[in-house]
Amino acid sequence: MTAAAHAATTAGTKLDLGNAVELVSKEEGHRQPLAPEFVSLEDFSPLEVAYDFPKLRREDIEAGPRSIWRYKQLLPVPSTVDQIPNTEPGCTRLIQADNLAKALGVKKIWIKDDTGNPTHSFKDRVVAVALAAAREFGFKVLACPSTGNLANAVAAAAARAGWDSVVLVPKTLERAKILMSAVYDGSLLAVDGNYDDVNRLATELAGEHEDWAFVNVNVRPYYSEGSKTLAFEVAEQLGWRRPEQIVVPIASGSQLTKVYKGFNELSQVGLVEDSPVKIFGAQATGCSPVSTAYRNGHDVVQPVKPDTIARSLAIGAPADGPYVLDVVRKTGGAIEDVTDDEVRAGIRLLARTEGIFAETAGGVTVATAKKLIEAGKIDPDAETVLLITGDGLKTLDAVEGELGPKATVAPTTESVNQALGL
Repeated sequence: MTAAAHAATTAGTKLDLGNAVELVSKEEGHRQPLAPEFVSLEDFSPLEVAYDFPKLRREDIEAGPRSIWRYKQLLPVPSTVDQIPNTEPGCTRLIQADNLAKALGVKKIWIKDDTGNPTHSFKDRVVAVALAAAREFGFKVLACPSTGNLANAVAAAAARAGWDSVVLVPKTLERAKILMSAVYDGSLLAVDGNYDDVNRLATELAGEHEDWAFVNVNVRPYYSEGSKTLAFEVAEQLGWRRPEQIVVPIASGSQLTKVYKGFNELSQVGLVEDSPVKIFGAQATGCSPVSTAYRNGHDVVQPVKPDTIARSLAIGAPADGPYVLDVVRKTGGAIEDVTDDEVRAGIRLLARTEGIFAETAGGVTVATAKKLIEAGKIDPDAETVLLITGDGLKTLDAVEGELGPKATVAPTTESVNQALGL
């Protein structure tokens, strides 16, 4: 905890974090004041934010800014958050994917296309919320361990806010993601190790540097709430209703659990009906500890050493893995994993049918949906949403070996016709 945050907490100074009222442990429900802490000292389980929501109206949200801040009353952020310089993420497209639906043999698919965010991934959402909370707690530096997309989002958000940033990534990260983080001129450090090594290092540094807000460590309860905005937007874009089925990629597992929380909170405040929604999880076979636990009927997720092209999902010890299992089983969904070749095929299928170039995580989502449909686990007659969380330009190395020109031709019509078989 920063000195400023500690002073505010002990003195009882009121923080402006909107309708957030306290932190609650996920295992036993122990309650404690809002603070930059992420583990309950009572039961050692993760902490999450609890609220006292006011009565909300659809028309007030619809009249709000074209960003996640239209939902600020459902987030742990200051009431003036939309008036402070930030990257203004959110309000990305929800596309009716009829061509993809036809290719997969199902009735209706929607693509939630988060490639349109400021740094081209959903991580802009969670970082924006984390930064807003970190500012209230008196932090001065924005930091993170990252598999890539988070590094981009933190570096950009810090630059926009006028903060310094410290970003830690595995040295084997995709070149495009390294460059996209470095261009913002923060402190980017490549670590000789995998993501789990990087994450351990970040946790140690968070204890040493009281003014550093590690978005997914010491301010994680606030950061993770940003993923709820995916659920909020999907529901609003569907005409204020919950989808019947949704497929979510799994890295730490936080996104999936928060999407579920988001749908429930919309129902809680009366913005949508409490209709059933089945939640499905998607992993790459080379890093599939949650999928393996689900398949084997286990409640405990055993860590693995990642070996997959889907590096943005390559978290071998997912912190929210057990809670993902709970959500998926509770909603009647399923979890599946796909090989690297299936990931590449998923990327190309989405591009070919809908003109959307997804990164490897998107390939995992599409390929997993296909696999679940073929196995009869996704209802082909029910409406399904696929979350596409990052842009394919970030992971070009995954497909560059199998893509290129159909032919090299002379600058003549005859050569073109011959190459096309006309």
